[in-house]
Amino acid sequence: MNRCISENIKQLREAKKMTQSDLAERVGVTSATISSYEVGTRMPSFDVLIKIAKLFHVSTDNLLGLDQKLVFDVSELTTQQRAAIQEIILLFQEQNDK
Repeated sequence: MNRCISENIKQLREAKKMTQSDLAERVGVTSATISSYEVGTRMPSFDVLIKIAKLFHVSTDNLLGLDQKLVFDVSELTTQQRAAIQEIILLFQEQNDK
């Protein structure tokens, strides 16, 4: 199995402070199955992969390590906070273009 997938699943789960059991319950598998995904001995089915991606608000490409763009969940931020982050990103991009 692609090592990136296993690492991504574990990092996303830990970032949300979820246990393997929590994640397993949310996507409809056992905690042993989640453990096997995270250690790289088993690959999630397409259905489970999609459920995991939706749960963590990332694309399946991102989860599979194909999309190297960083994705941040800003759903709990206010519109003003999102706008401030957008401005900061644009400023950094302008600096990089110089």
